[in-house]
Amino acid sequence: MKLNSGVRYIENGLKTPLKAMQAQSVLINIANENVTGFDKVGYQRKEAVISSFTEYLGADGISSTVDDKVGRIANTGNPLDLALATKGYFQIQSANGIKLTRDGRFKLDKDGNLLNLEDAKVLADNGSPIKLSIIPENIKDIVVNVKGGLSVFNKATNKLEYVANIGVVDASGAVVITPDVRQGYNEYSNVSLEREFLGMLAPIRNFDANRQIFMIESTNLTKAISQLGSAN
Repeated sequence: MKLNSGVRYIENGLKTPLKAMQAQSVLINIANENVTGFDKVGYQRKEAVISSFTEYLGADGISSTVDDKVGRIANTGNPLDLALATKGYFQIQSANGIKLTRDGRFKLDKDGNLLNLEDAKVLADNGSPIKLSIIPENIKDIVVNVKGGLSVFNKATNKLEYVANIGVVDASGAVVITPDVRQGYNEYSNVSLEREFLGMLAPIRNFDANRQIFMIESTNLTKAISQLGSAN
């Protein structure tokens, strides 16, 4: 008995440049999204992942992954602005479950709950929402150390009172032991505009080349159909 195997691929000539244009459009869109996210707090650059079968699959052969390198950290002077100087994520309790984010722009509500800008609760390392037992008159009385330990100054005792440890985890949900939290800072994206613009040149050129091929093939096919029609 003899077994034959392999990949056999036969496709209409017009479909090949169309698939190529669709694939290049996905690459351009990923780069455009990175450019748009350049000035966003906590935004992480998307990296295109190109399958070896993209030539046959077109846009379906391209996916993306997250570049988790630390972005640009800038001082804000706001004690409730926190940035991570290492890889990891804050945990937020949203209406749709726990979410991970590097956007550390937090605030307090009237009850002392620590919230993000969308009013979702910030979680401690034990998974519970962080709530201050003492609501300070000045947010400068809130101190967060590099390990994420949050304390508040109690004017009655004239001492810092520990509240909770801000939960910082990696992408798999494992606790980051040394999160290197920076109080009074925001982390902006890890996007390099120069890299994104240079990276778009090749997809744009490939898109234009395949568009020209498609137009030539379409013109030739139209002529062939017209000649066949006139022959009858």
